[in-house]
Amino acid sequence: MITRDSIETAYSFLHQKRNVYIHSSLDWQRDDIEYAIASYADDMSSELLELISEGRADFLKDHNRFCEDITHAVEQLEQML
Repeated sequence: MITRDSIETAYSFLHQKRNVYIHSSLDWQRDDIEYAIASYADDMSSELLELISEGRADFLKDHNRFCEDITHAVEQLEQML
């Protein structure tokens, strides 16, 4: 069961990190954010992750798709609120 609290927590964290990520020009900062989000994804509700990732195993963990993934996650979570 996906709780509203888990949606709100995920949205707040991902939204904040996405905003920093897209405006950052520092490679080390962007890498730190990617690492933090990948770690967060490992610990978040598996049901919620499955839903927002649409079943992709590497969702929020693929460097080449990270910006696209985090934007998609924030949009999905925002719709769920």
